[in-house]
Amino acid sequence: MIDESRLIKTFCDIVQIDSPSGYEEDMAVDLIKRLSDLGLDTQRDTYGNLIASETGDNPLLLSAHMDTVEPGRGIKPIVMDGQIRSDGTTILGGDCKAGVAAILEALQSIKEDGVDRIPIQLVFTREEEIGLVGARNLDMNLISAKEGVVFDGNGPVSKLTVASPTYMSIEVDITGRSAHAGVEPEKGLSAIRIAADIITRLPQGRIDEETTFNIGTISGGSVRNTVPEKASFTGEFRSRNLESVDLLRLEVLQALDDARGKYKDAIIDGDLKVEFKMYYLSDDDSMVERSTRVLAELGLEAEIGPSGGGTDANIFIEKGMKCIVVGMSTREMHTVREYVPVNDLVNTARFCETILKKHING
Repeated sequence: MIDESRLIKTFCDIVQIDSPSGYEEDMAVDLIKRLSDLGLDTQRDTYGNLIASETGDNPLLLSAHMDTVEPGRGIKPIVMDGQIRSDGTTILGGDCKAGVAAILEALQSIKEDGVDRIPIQLVFTREEEIGLVGARNLDMNLISAKEGVVFDGNGPVSKLTVASPTYMSIEVDITGRSAHAGVEPEKGLSAIRIAADIITRLPQGRIDEETTFNIGTISGGSVRNTVPEKASFTGEFRSRNLESVDLLRLEVLQALDDARGKYKDAIIDGDLKVEFKMYYLSDDDSMVERSTRVLAELGLEAEIGPSGGGTDANIFIEKGMKCIVVGMSTREMHTVREYVPVNDLVNTARFCETILKKHING
């Protein structure tokens, strides 16, 4: 039986382990001990992803990522009024440690109850938050599972993600010409001005129900009294419509070409890259049906729909694994207002526990 107090303690303990993207080692070490205590063999691939396996045919993959976004160091969780929050100076880290805690509690509960369960394989990835990097570098030779559940959705566990967009990253570097801003500005060529010119040519925000565009960072210059020679900006666009992806790609490239024609003495380098590809799951997909059946047994109604975000499932599906993304109970992720309703966290653990039981799998 899911132990709510233990689940809350596990969650609060692991969110206090600093693990921003690229710094997941302490989290991995903690997980190795917890998984070993559960009787699971663990190993790391060459990229540092953590994999736990056991004997048995057709294991079900359970996956979550170990990293968090910033500000995610020195998290101080507070449990109050049925919710878990940070102290307001950091994120909470529910993304994705609510998923991690739910998996751990489900396995502990099943072990204590002595209930028969299906074989499992666990994958805890690195650097998900900076572009699903760990999943893209996962050694698939170590993975035997053909189907899986990724605990990385926003909202309650009943929220099933059946579609996700293609994601394109944008990186632009501009070199102009420096000059003294007060003495001879006419000799300069402002890289920041060029960057601003390009950015104002590009769309922003939500374009349609399937498509978004964002410029996320901009930097440049050295001191206030020098015409800036260097500037750069990064952005992204994503869509569940491939035609929209292609059109936006052409729009960005055209804006860069137009700037090169207008500012002939500048060097404008732009790189657009597909970080992950879209997917759609049909209503009769085996993992959609399986998850819906589990939710019904728990008295929960499945909320089936698309997402504008990407998860490790984008990579797993691209590599041939059938996966469903379920909510992990987090709200307002990636902000200092992030919180986790305790009841939803418990339901996430109950879902994980139930989907592993033999009776639900026939």
